[in-house]
Amino acid sequence: MTETLSPTAVLSAAGVSIWLDDLSRERIYSGGLQRLIAEKNVVGITTNPTIFASALAKGEAYDAQIAELAASGTSVTDAVFEITTADVADACDILRPVYDSTAGFDGRVSIEVEPDLAHDAAGTFEEAKRLWAKVDRPNVMIKIPATVAGLEAIANTIGEGISVNVTLIFSLERYRDVINAYLTGLEKAKVAGHDLSSIHSVASFFVSRVDTEIDKRLGAIGTDEATALKSKAGVANARLAYQVFEQSFTTERAAGLLAAGANKQRPLWASTGVKDPNLPDTLYVTELAVADTVNTMPEKTLDATFDHAEITGGAVTGNYGVANGVLDALDSLGISYDDVTELLEREGVEKFQASWNELLDTVTAALEAAK
Repeated sequence: MTETLSPTAVLSAAGVSIWLDDLSRERIYSGGLQRLIAEKNVVGITTNPTIFASALAKGEAYDAQIAELAASGTSVTDAVFEITTADVADACDILRPVYDSTAGFDGRVSIEVEPDLAHDAAGTFEEAKRLWAKVDRPNVMIKIPATVAGLEAIANTIGEGISVNVTLIFSLERYRDVINAYLTGLEKAKVAGHDLSSIHSVASFFVSRVDTEIDKRLGAIGTDEATALKSKAGVANARLAYQVFEQSFTTERAAGLLAAGANKQRPLWASTGVKDPNLPDTLYVTELAVADTVNTMPEKTLDATFDHAEITGGAVTGNYGVANGVLDALDSLGISYDDVTELLEREGVEKFQASWNELLDTVTAALEAAK
């Protein structure tokens, strides 16, 4: 009798690494993370300040550390650093067997540099090194936003032999810049004598936020043609990003680095929880199922995928023409791709900063309560 594979197992078999977009100390201590690894094919974790603020607001798992930090007079920013890096280090330890069995491609846990450094290349680089040293696990990834300043920091961080999760990518042009920064970093690392095979990177391309902004503009136009294009831009944009990925890692420059032991920087589909309740809840999973990618999912999307996603494969590489057609049709309606992606990057940085402030407020309140 043949055992039926779960949809998450089918997705994994198709070459998609499933990373959970969530982490909490309760999830670590309760064995919940271990269960998701064992039962739902989770092979990595991504975090952000909002996730940590939510974790801190629930339960008692942080009380002992908060009390210790309060008693020692630790500043709020240093307390955040201690709390978040402790969780990430513990999650890295849980995922270490995955890291070992996949030669470092998975078993990864991402932690973000302070969002206030988004436009400070030197500050981001220093913070990346500080986080890397503090977590002190080979399977940690440092999240750096793909701002113009971030590109320089990405190249320098990779050049130090530190693995990077590049976040907040919206446009194809910026994605090409990100790949260039990665290759530049590998070249620096090679000159410095680092083992290129130990350096990994993912490029986080945001999906649902593109649909949210463009669908708002399509709704304002209100024609049948505009309505027909709703909820198609995010997937189209991501599919074309995969085409950029394919093209960029077959160049002579990339091929030389790969021959020296370097790894490809995989595309990561981020923001994959649907924002429109009328859409299928696994849309950004099933439509972007293609090899050599990561899909980082909030738990709600992971559960939906495990429960009922239909993974057919072939949804990306055979649809580049269709994807280009969607972007062309949006342009013909007067919706500027550049305007949308520039706005989303600005808003993305602002949202990161707001969630960072929320985390600072949460930790401030916890430290005060513990005194």
